[in-house]
Amino acid sequence: MAKKDKEILENIRIETVAAEGNALAHVNGKALFVPMAIPGDIVRVQITHKKKSYMQGYMLELVTPSPMRLKPFCTHFGNCGGCHWQSIPYDKQLEFKQQQVIDQLTRIGKLDLPTIIPILGSEKTVRYRNKLEFTFSNSRWVLIEELRLEEGAPLPSPSPLSLRFPTLGFHVRGRFDKVLDIDTCYLQEEPSNAIRLAIRDYAITKGLSFFDLRQQTGFLRTLMIRTTLTGQVMVVVVFAHDNLQAGEDHAARKALLDHLQRTFPQITSLHYVINTKRNDSLGDQEVIHYAGKPYIVEQMEDLQFRIGPKSFYQTNSLQALQMYRKIREFADLQGNETVYDLYTGTGTIALFLAHHCHKVTGIEYVPEAIDDALKNASANHIENVRFFAGDIKDVLTADFIVAEGHPRVVVLDPPRAGVHENVLKVLLETVPEKIIYVSCNPATQARDLGLLQPMYRITHVQPVDMFPHTHHVENIVVAEKI
Repeated sequence: MAKKDKEILENIRIETVAAEGNALAHVNGKALFVPMAIPGDIVRVQITHKKKSYMQGYMLELVTPSPMRLKPFCTHFGNCGGCHWQSIPYDKQLEFKQQQVIDQLTRIGKLDLPTIIPILGSEKTVRYRNKLEFTFSNSRWVLIEELRLEEGAPLPSPSPLSLRFPTLGFHVRGRFDKVLDIDTCYLQEEPSNAIRLAIRDYAITKGLSFFDLRQQTGFLRTLMIRTTLTGQVMVVVVFAHDNLQAGEDHAARKALLDHLQRTFPQITSLHYVINTKRNDSLGDQEVIHYAGKPYIVEQMEDLQFRIGPKSFYQTNSLQALQMYRKIREFADLQGNETVYDLYTGTGTIALFLAHHCHKVTGIEYVPEAIDDALKNASANHIENVRFFAGDIKDVLTADFIVAEGHPRVVVLDPPRAGVHENVLKVLLETVPEKIIYVSCNPATQARDLGLLQPMYRITHVQPVDMFPHTHHVENIVVAEKI
């Protein structure tokens, strides 16, 4: 008899989608979460975790596909960790995302909601991202199809059994140390694919070592490519070490970067980083400008925004414009307001609102982003904005508000972790007339809004789809002082 944690369930009908985009069914009164299935599928499920009130598992077999199921457009579907809703028609994706927002605001925040505004769908559902990050690895993920060789057939070269074959791509779902080799990615406009493949092929030809994610050894570590609607391209190559004494790393790095310049003259901004840490975050690393301009420029209406290697900028530029227009509409500025833009990034929202109010004050914890915000203000000849760098919970104090002026409108656009409780405390003491909370995580948004609810009522909820073919959803909530 199979062990409980190895139990297999037959002919399970998937009912809907739940948190984190997993499919949901119910078996004997317990919730069952299954990734990669979609509502209407009948599946055979291998149980991996069994708790008192729920179970988790994975799909062993698709017994009967859902009537709504589509053929994925990407050959890497199911192996790559992204775009896992390709099988779901886009209109259904939007329905599920809107319901996700409603569920999390009501169940987590216990919020009283107005009628939810229909979700704002994305104009582009492929090649919509302006930023992608890839990982170099000496341990390529081997596909099952590669191992199903006819008996006696010679192994292709290089052998798919060689897990040490170098690759450049995305992490496999749930495997930090395995990277899937990517041929074509449909998330970003060209020359993104061409640049990535050219770097990979050049590095293999020249014998450059790819990073070992377990042993923390190797030369080439990660790659970032940013693009704009105006056709500009930024490339940042991250190396794991720099042995200048021997000179080998310096020469290899220079040769690679020079090869990129020659092969892709359309690269607007070229940078590199030497990251010797155990993690890949670049926030505390020096980014070295190698060639071209130190930034790229994006256009929104009549505004231009400089984007540096560390700058936060919404990854779906076209949809970000639609979202900012909604924020401006909800702010309903009359021209005499003081506005605070917290977690301002490169100042996009602040500058987008500046022409419609008396003054905007922006705060952001990344100093490089504030540098970009100041340059963006200057480049757009906007003088009624002030930007401050620092941890918002430390910067936003009673004395700061006295100095900068009492805000009538506050815009919050925090990271997924949400707003620090000290910031919420200051807002409750300051009591701005209107708070516009923009979030990529409705769960933490619901938590934070629950703390504001005694003094505020929610007047608008506007979901926005920034990430087609994923379960992620952006959400705008307007809370007005009671």
